[in-house]
Amino acid sequence: MAEGIKDKVAIIGMGCTRFGERWDCSATDLIVEAAKECYEDAKVEPKDIQALWYGTCFSGMTGIPLSVDLKQQFKAVTHVENACATGSEALRNACYAVASGAYDIAMAVGVEKLKDIGYGGLPAMGGGLGAGGLGNMPNVTAPGMFALTATRYFARYGLSPDEGKRVLAYIPVKSHRQGASNPKAHLRKETTIEQVINSPVIAWPLGLFDCCGVSDGAAAAIVVPAKDAKNFRSDPVYIKALQISCGGVGTLDINYDFTYVEQTRTAGGAAYKEAGITNPREEVSMAEVHDCFSITELVTYEDMQWSPEGKSKEDIESGFFEMGGGLVVQPDGGLKCFGHPIGASGLRMMYEMYKQLQGKADPQSRQIKDPKIGVTHNLGGFPAACVCSCLIVGL
Repeated sequence: MAEGIKDKVAIIGMGCTRFGERWDCSATDLIVEAAKECYEDAKVEPKDIQALWYGTCFSGMTGIPLSVDLKQQFKAVTHVENACATGSEALRNACYAVASGAYDIAMAVGVEKLKDIGYGGLPAMGGGLGAGGLGNMPNVTAPGMFALTATRYFARYGLSPDEGKRVLAYIPVKSHRQGASNPKAHLRKETTIEQVINSPVIAWPLGLFDCCGVSDGAAAAIVVPAKDAKNFRSDPVYIKALQISCGGVGTLDINYDFTYVEQTRTAGGAAYKEAGITNPREEVSMAEVHDCFSITELVTYEDMQWSPEGKSKEDIESGFFEMGGGLVVQPDGGLKCFGHPIGASGLRMMYEMYKQLQGKADPQSRQIKDPKIGVTHNLGGFPAACVCSCLIVGL
């Protein structure tokens, strides 16, 4: 019978670049910047790494760029891609390789150089990214699809348009407030509920400030068997669960619900089972979730069992998910404030969980008091057709 991965692998080092419009840097520069911090944090040499996983969507088609950039010639380097879950997928694969006994020390790196290629705006998504290659989808945009989630959610749970817009506005305001002091975040500026509500409409009810931007950036992690972790450092962070769920049949269903994401429910439920978590609202200390749009974060609260269905409004308005609340979400600012270089985002989320668990948040004003369990959640695609990754770490 499958045992799961709980407490079999530990993270002993992580690195993350500053995210943003890094016009002065190439993808190689970003990879080296993240890897350098990672090596120094783990106190290992590049020669100690036995195998690497390279996560990127647009910055390379094979493992060769990582092999060359980090001078890891002729080692096992594997390129992985799973839309916005790509960085988490690189870490998941590195952890499984170590847990299997195939390697004693492995590295995961995620990178994306998006600003140079002009990725952003409203790219059509029919049959490619996020569509699962179904080939029979209409041309749609991500804001348009998530806007359908918002309007359907408002209708199902009795929120007027004004009420719905206002509760969504709390989410980016919270994230920008928490991330504005983060020295590595892209958009380090606080905003107000009124500014969010009155921002230009992208796909109603989602305005400009309800949507995350894309960035340049990279992040990296080094993992070893849990039994060896204390040989490297006194405060390793242990993997409790690694789960992923893919599905696209919602695109073919005229009765698709839109008010929840089944992939998140499936991956989250499996992750809790693997980690031995029975009361997520009480046991999870903090989380980084995929806030590509404000409505995505809202439904994730419910899909991850932190708020009852249709009741996240009350938790949002009470500050439950803010610093000092019961379960802090986006302590580093999330995609909305920190930024979103697609291949790096999952590892950036884990970087924040890792630092928080060690008590090393920068600046210390962002440090969560006595965290025990951290969750990362990536959603690649859109509600009806997506891949969802849920990873759990702890002490």
